[in-house]
Amino acid sequence: MNKKIRTDAVNHLFDAILQLQTREECYSFFEDLCTVNELLSLSQRFEVAAMLSERRTYLEIAEKTGASTATISRVNRSLNYGNDGYELVFDRLSSGQDSPKE
Repeated sequence: MNKKIRTDAVNHLFDAILQLQTREECYSFFEDLCTVNELLSLSQRFEVAAMLSERRTYLEIAEKTGASTATISRVNRSLNYGNDGYELVFDRLSSGQDSPKE
């Protein structure tokens, strides 16, 4: 885990995120926290990760998401050499664990 991001401020942000209980609460919080482009970039990276985990090609992913090959490559590197955060979430989503309320 990257020690540079382990700060009191980041802990506070994550504690706040963990308080969210519904998708609507997430929309409210993240629309206040992020610009539209930041939120769209985050969601694009998450979609890229999902498609990479499904073994889709870079070309398919770029066409569907509009992500650059550089972005796809960075996400792929996180999937292969990161902290398994994507896999944790994908596993929980596929098992229905901790699904958000509408």
